Amino acid sequence: MGRQHQVTEVSSGQHFNCDEALPVLTAMEQQGLFCVSVGCRGGGCGLCKVRVLAGDYECGRMSCKHVPTAAREQGYALACRLFARSDLCIERDQKPCSENTVDPQQRQKVSL
Repeated sequence: MGRQHQVTEVSSGQHFNCDEALPVLTAMEQQGLFCVSVGCRGGGCGLCKVRVLAGDYECGRMSCKHVPTAAREQGYALACRLFARSDLCIERDQKPCSENTVDPQQRQKVSL
């Protein structure tokens, strides 16, 4: 495994460790946290959209529908395609779950 970085979700105040080799969403789930909404985990549904407020990161392939170029330039990314390269401060997207497509079992997990 690679270097570890701390990720803090500012709305909830929750924080967790994230290995550079793992997407932020995967690291969060592995530690039993749900401070970011969980959907398809494949970069297509947009449910896990966050804004990176501080830190260095890289992104994998994401849906342009959910994170257009202008949004990427403002620090928005999908947590399932977000890789920490330093400690990160992120903010979850405030859009209610009902406005996104998500498995009903997953909706129960994210409606905290």
